[in-house]
Amino acid sequence: MAVFRYRLQNILNIKQQLQTQAEMEFGLAQARLNEEEARLEKLIERRLQYLEEGRRMRLDDIDVIKLAENERSVKVMDEFIEGQRENVRLAERAVEAARAKLTEAMKEVKVQEKLREHAFELFVEEQKAVESKEIDELVSYRYGQKGT
Repeated sequence: MAVFRYRLQNILNIKQQLQTQAEMEFGLAQARLNEEEARLEKLIERRLQYLEEGRRMRLDDIDVIKLAENERSVKVMDEFIEGQRENVRLAERAVEAARAKLTEAMKEVKVQEKLREHAFELFVEEQKAVESKEIDELVSYRYGQKGT
């Protein structure tokens, strides 16, 4: 029996490698996004701590220098938070780009796999036709031998 060989197997292999690479890039982008979000959460928590510290200072003896320092700290944290939010937005865009690339790679692999499957079905049909022809020839030969 003949062996099935897909002519475009090299292309399928390359598409699968590209899909694997896209999966890795997506994973890295998602990990970076998670890190950026965690940093943002820490900055927000730190800002809340500064605000709480400022409230406590106002309840105790008022130290104008410490209050002013606390206000500056809150403003600096606001700037850090805004910068970190921009980092998160950039990371989200990178994740979306990686997701789009992964989706496209998956579609290309799926197309190649469908083409391979179709080629295999044609191969099987051809093999059945060859087998049927051989059986017909064998039967014709045997029938012809009995008649003589």
